[in-house]
Amino acid sequence: MSGLRRLFRGSGRALAFVFAASVVWLLLDMAALRLSLGDAGGRLLKEAAGRGQERAQLWRGPEPPAGSSRPDPAGLRRVPDDKQEEAKSRWKEGNFNVYLSDLIPIDRAIVDTRPAGCSEQRVHDDLPTTTIIMCFVDEVWSTLLRSIHSVLSRSPPHLIEEVILVDDFSTKKYLKEKLDKYMSRFPKVKILHLKERHGLIRARLAGAEMAKGAVLTFLDSHVECNVGWLEPLLERVRLSRAKVACPVIEVISDKDMSYMTVDNFQRGIFTWPMNFGWRQIPQEVIEKNKIKETDIIRCPVMAGGLFSIDKKYFFELGMYDPGLDVWGGENMEISFKVWMCGGEIEIVPCSRVGHIFRNDNPYSFPKDRVRTVERNLARVAEVWLDEYKELFYGHAYHLVLKNLDVGDLTQQIQLRKKLQCKSFRWYLENVYPDLEAPLVKASGLLVNIAAARCITVENTTLAFEACDVNNKNQKFNYTWLRLIRHRELCVAPAGAAGALGLRHCEDRSRSLTWLHRSLAAFQPELTDHIVSEHLQPPACLEVDPSHKALRVNACDSANPYQKWQFGNYYAD
Repeated sequence: MSGLRRLFRGSGRALAFVFAASVVWLLLDMAALRLSLGDAGGRLLKEAAGRGQERAQLWRGPEPPAGSSRPDPAGLRRVPDDKQEEAKSRWKEGNFNVYLSDLIPIDRAIVDTRPAGCSEQRVHDDLPTTTIIMCFVDEVWSTLLRSIHSVLSRSPPHLIEEVILVDDFSTKKYLKEKLDKYMSRFPKVKILHLKERHGLIRARLAGAEMAKGAVLTFLDSHVECNVGWLEPLLERVRLSRAKVACPVIEVISDKDMSYMTVDNFQRGIFTWPMNFGWRQIPQEVIEKNKIKETDIIRCPVMAGGLFSIDKKYFFELGMYDPGLDVWGGENMEISFKVWMCGGEIEIVPCSRVGHIFRNDNPYSFPKDRVRTVERNLARVAEVWLDEYKELFYGHAYHLVLKNLDVGDLTQQIQLRKKLQCKSFRWYLENVYPDLEAPLVKASGLLVNIAAARCITVENTTLAFEACDVNNKNQKFNYTWLRLIRHRELCVAPAGAAGALGLRHCEDRSRSLTWLHRSLAAFQPELTDHIVSEHLQPPACLEVDPSHKALRVNACDSANPYQKWQFGNYYAD
């Protein structure tokens, strides 16, 4: 069995070596810095506004983790008063304070933000080597160099097989010959200049294809690795090749470039429709399970930009879905794939990496940005969410209206079968049980509030009878795709004169869809109504009080015979 050593930095010969190396790096960086400084109706309109909000949710980038704070505010750099306008004008170069970034040393010292017990933890002597893969397009010079130097100066050299920089067809001249010349002094740094734009996802795959290390470590190009960041990640992968290890992602301020620590006990999660976010582990859970600051945290969804994974395992999983374009949704896809196909995703508190979180991505998409991300997420939903994909489409209903083309899914579906992956229900029950994921929005008896009677299925027709909770023919589901469903039959307008009937359900047929409760924010007076999406002008499900017959009629907010209630509601 291999030996163990403490993960300890900063004493004896190691400290002298780090100091000497830092002086050398500083001199090189000062020279580099000098070089760099030389370079249809109101309702429909309201619903359209709601769909606009859905679209904005789908493609936005991840927010920084909560609880950011500066460990050393006294050392902050400031933009001089007479340079404020220049700094403001240069913001658009990277969507952060580029002027200030250029003033800061490329190998600056940052505070060791690891929990106190990390330096005493032990790691194996025979950790696997890793290839660092860093993709970029038109990255700011000083930020890119600072990212690379933080890797080289804060990583044990014997663990770095190579650093592969993947230039995704940048347009900036300084990222061509100048970058090649600067990096030529570092034998382990290799640069792959792509001949056309690949996008982040395929650029990473290009880097992975040429990697020689046993482990792939993906990093963004605007990061700063902290003290002792690498060994804890490789230790987890060494313990099990099916473990995917993520550092704690700390915050580099886009405004003043300060390095800020974040609250411990956070994990990556998602909310519908697959919006990534961070969530704090509740204090009562921490106390009940006696979780320590150095304990590994199981992570339902990784942020996606920074992680280590066994290279062979990554390829066995099929890498990223090659059908995903540019950026967006790849973190969801790899997270579901890892968990459902036998792996684990962990956040390692003793590994800390700072990251610049920007309000907007400064890089252009070859195609429309929003449509690209929407298509990627829909592709992930179709392959991995099983019956729960209805929740995705229900929360991003504009994608149903578009009839979005997600491309050929044959290879991805076959891969999932080959890997014998578990169901998404298993993922919800075992990995992310606190996600609210009801398969329908409402279910049970469908009761008319005024008549206190229920819709009933008789063979293939509809009737209106006394309510009976034991009558299976009175049980309906209101689905995320807005169908009122009884087994394989759906309630639908039938012909002229407001008739109502049953039709075989088709998930994407607009003629079968009804709005119920979803209008509360826009037209609260119709909250309890059931409004046909197909008919114009808007028509509502109604019972004739004299004949007890079901029909659709012009919506009337004051008509109690147009107000309905399901037995159970699971979502608005």
